[in-house]
Amino acid sequence: MANLTTTFFLIFSGAALLASFALYTRQPLIIAYILLGALLGPFGFELVTDVNFLADISSVGIIFLLFLLGLDMQPQALIATLRKASFVALLSCALFMVTGTGLALAFGYDPIDSLVIGAAMMFSSTIIGIKLLPTTVLHHRHIGELMIGLLLIQDMIAILVLTLLLSLSNDPVSSPPVWMAFAALPLLLGTALGLVRFVLLPLITRFDRFHEYIFLLAIGWCLGMAQLAHAVGLSSEIGAFIAGVALATSPISQYIAISLKPLRDFFLVLFFFSIGARFDLNLLNSVLIPALTLAGVMLAIKPVVFRFLLIEMSERKVLAWDIGFRLGQVSEFSLLIAYVALASGVISEQSSLLIQATTLITFVVSSYIVIFTRYTPIAISDKLRRD
Repeated sequence: MANLTTTFFLIFSGAALLASFALYTRQPLIIAYILLGALLGPFGFELVTDVNFLADISSVGIIFLLFLLGLDMQPQALIATLRKASFVALLSCALFMVTGTGLALAFGYDPIDSLVIGAAMMFSSTIIGIKLLPTTVLHHRHIGELMIGLLLIQDMIAILVLTLLLSLSNDPVSSPPVWMAFAALPLLLGTALGLVRFVLLPLITRFDRFHEYIFLLAIGWCLGMAQLAHAVGLSSEIGAFIAGVALATSPISQYIAISLKPLRDFFLVLFFFSIGARFDLNLLNSVLIPALTLAGVMLAIKPVVFRFLLIEMSERKVLAWDIGFRLGQVSEFSLLIAYVALASGVISEQSSLLIQATTLITFVVSSYIVIFTRYTPIAISDKLRRD
């Protein structure tokens, strides 16, 4: 096994090479990182074998991503957005689950496996949806607020699914009760707002000239709230988002957001690398037809469902289609459901692989759709490129 320095050299040097090739050939950078993981990982050339360790490190990238989103969301705006997005999020999740479960049953999977497969289809990728949205649109336009609201509600449903799966494991004592996680949410938000008002803001006001200190304080606050959320049964990502929302009232929040973006991107490269590295290409043939079918159906119906439901909520048709295409893939939470359900003995290895393969296929195809048809910072066309 390569040491950490060698592992990082292989990942980031390889990512730089493949990213250069991807840009020259007008391919999405995300695809380059996933491909690199498949090539260098334990099922490729076996140059990087400790994939679980890298996956743990890379999850920090998602935590920072949600923290940065929270920094641009005022608490009042968040409440209004969640209220408006709840109907669309809940109904769309139900439709996607029914569709995924039905297709899995049609391919001969048993009912429990089919239910978990259907549950994994409910969610859209926070990383792809947000990372491919122009910054100005994300922070200053209605589409950005609405997408964040939809994704947050999906995240809460994903937490419920994961908590249920953990409770079915061989060691249910290690998993907190489902009710505990949701009862802790308002308490966590209140704690965060109180700490920001009486501890963080006075510290920031007094020492705002020391940029290194502000940087360290922000990282400590983000990871501290993530850890606290995890301890009470919520996801670390939800804790990080709450940390950002609580700090959004500070005038220095934008400086913190800009400072942490390079750190976020560093970990997100590791995240996409670990996705590719953990996928066993040798077993792909056993689920190829179901995965292609399931991915094709999800890619086809998700934009249509979001478009129809958003128009019912009096949104403009152009905005409804835009959100539909940007949320037209399956989620990184789906991968987590596949890993947890397999480890808990709830589903078979083949069902877990089906979820993983479907997720990867939708990641790839959806990235192409967004980059070639929507405004995005990494669009191939100059006309569509927006920062």
